[in-house]
Amino acid sequence: MIIPIASDHAGYPAKEKVIQILKDLGHDIVDFGTHSEDSVDYPDFAVQVAEKVNDGEYDKGILICGSGQGVCMTANKYPKVRAGLVYSRKSAEMTRLHNNANILCMPGRELNDDQLKEFVTVWLSTEFEGGRHQRRVEKIESLTK
Repeated sequence: MIIPIASDHAGYPAKEKVIQILKDLGHDIVDFGTHSEDSVDYPDFAVQVAEKVNDGEYDKGILICGSGQGVCMTANKYPKVRAGLVYSRKSAEMTRLHNNANILCMPGRELNDDQLKEFVTVWLSTEFEGGRHQRRVEKIESLTK
């Protein structure tokens, strides 16, 4: 799978680690930046991934900032994006299983290397359950029509 990824300066170190994790898992990466720890505005980078997922160019994407909140809020402005903030193994699983999240958002300043690997692996390997959850996802999507 080709996975677009972006971060702000606070998420940059974690983004670089996640890129390697994704490559080790056999995925191709499109890196939308940032490319250093120099201060930048997270919306400028989050929109690049969110637009591509929203337009259907990519099925899933990953965003990282200091808390994960800013990139998540930004990405969720797009009607076909369901970005989920992941901070635990359970949240990684549930954002896919029940919410069919298509963008993984993580708090780069809060997670260690093992957590990054676990959350990315769980999130990418968990399939949407559908059923009653499909109805709920459709209700979320109806809010942007």
